[in-house]
Amino acid sequence: MTVSATFQKTPETKTDTVIVGIYKDNRLTPSAEALDKENGGLIQYSLKNQKKFMGKQGVTLSLALPQGGDYNRILLIGLGDPAKLDAGACETIGGKLYMALSSVGAVHATLLIDSDQARENCSAPAMAAHIVMGAKLRSYSFDRYKSKKDDEVEKFENIEVVTDEARQAHDLYETLDHVGEGMFLARDLVNDPPNELYPESFARIIKEELKPLGVDIEIFDDKKMEKLGFHAHLAVGMGSVRLPRVVIMRWNGADKKDSQPLAFVGKGVTFDTGGVNIKPTGGMEEMKLDMGGAAAVVGLMKSLALRKAAAHVVGIVGLAENMPSHMAYRPSDVLQSMSGKTVEVMNTDAEGRLVLADCLTYVQRTYTPRLVIDLATLTGAMMVALGTEYCGTFVNDNEMWEQMAVASKESGEKLWRMPLDEAFRKEMDSTIADIKTLGTSGRYAGACTAAGFLQRFIEGDTPWAHMDIAGTAWVKKDTAICPKPATGFGVRILDRFIANNYED
Repeated sequence: MTVSATFQKTPETKTDTVIVGIYKDNRLTPSAEALDKENGGLIQYSLKNQKKFMGKQGVTLSLALPQGGDYNRILLIGLGDPAKLDAGACETIGGKLYMALSSVGAVHATLLIDSDQARENCSAPAMAAHIVMGAKLRSYSFDRYKSKKDDEVEKFENIEVVTDEARQAHDLYETLDHVGEGMFLARDLVNDPPNELYPESFARIIKEELKPLGVDIEIFDDKKMEKLGFHAHLAVGMGSVRLPRVVIMRWNGADKKDSQPLAFVGKGVTFDTGGVNIKPTGGMEEMKLDMGGAAAVVGLMKSLALRKAAAHVVGIVGLAENMPSHMAYRPSDVLQSMSGKTVEVMNTDAEGRLVLADCLTYVQRTYTPRLVIDLATLTGAMMVALGTEYCGTFVNDNEMWEQMAVASKESGEKLWRMPLDEAFRKEMDSTIADIKTLGTSGRYAGACTAAGFLQRFIEGDTPWAHMDIAGTAWVKKDTAICPKPATGFGVRILDRFIANNYED
């Protein structure tokens, strides 16, 4: 269960905890001043008798109250410098607030938000909505496979936000909440174990989740894929008894129903052993994450449908399991791709680009999209380059990059533009086929040559971006707004990208 929220002008719900903000250097907000007066100066007294809190952003201080009052405790939350408060800071505060509420045993809490002129860049509605969003994101847990304990304590579950601009805060949060639900779906999919999530079950989950929301769903089984020409994609799944699937998701909320769609393509390798070029043992358990790109596309489609986005969008995910067996594809095989290009296999662990190649071709030739963005946990080289902070992004259109950069800043999901260069494309030339799956420089510039491979499947002057989310789809330690491991990266930035630029 995740956090739910209500927004009121006056307190209406019985609460166990009242939350007020404290600015840098222990400067009280108007709500804190009123609460301090109501409780005989308790807040001021408590702040004078400690030196660590000091209103630092995200730091909390719990004050117990005498028995018999309207609530059990006051929780002070540090807001830091009011001039530096923005959406991202508020969400970080919200995430830390959720952890503090959980640790003190709160179940229902009331958060008081002022219309305070001290915050130049953060209105009361924005502050309220983004603090709750941060709390919601941090409240996510993946425990469906854990046994339920009889003595489990009740978890924090509801926050009532009191602000003079409650309606505006509610409306803003509603949109954020829809995006959060898409992120949670993406996280669930990535966290699911591979014995439960495989191509056929993944396709079924997509249909169950999205069709009731008005998303048109089309599923291609292996026979339909063969007929349509998904030969490179099918090769990746040849070694597994769990056969590949392709899922097409269509959302058309645009006024012009025949408008060109925006296309989003996701790599969905539900488990990646590396195939015949099998991976080493250490870390292989993490290879269930290799469908993070597909999860992000599915989560994006859910967000768009929930908020009834006024846009025409098509999503396609290529699903396969890469396993070694006597049927598996091999290094040195030459494959026929849907595009007509032949591909020499250099390493069976470079499988995601084969899945994407056929999906890219299909979506371009079937829908003639305005633009194409693919997402994939594609290369370890990207993690070497950018770690887990930034998603390396290759874009062939400057205007599109500028739009993505703005969406990145607004959403908090960080992008870093990477080079598309003729040298990287030429490295992918094969001596016996049209193209090969690895560059001649081995590990050097591996993320760039992978992008160079994918660019060979972009037709004409179609605006295109490739997001290598290898480092951002999965975290090793908890963050302020995300418990490890799956992050749902990609849902939020792409929803913002669409909302900013492509809705009627």
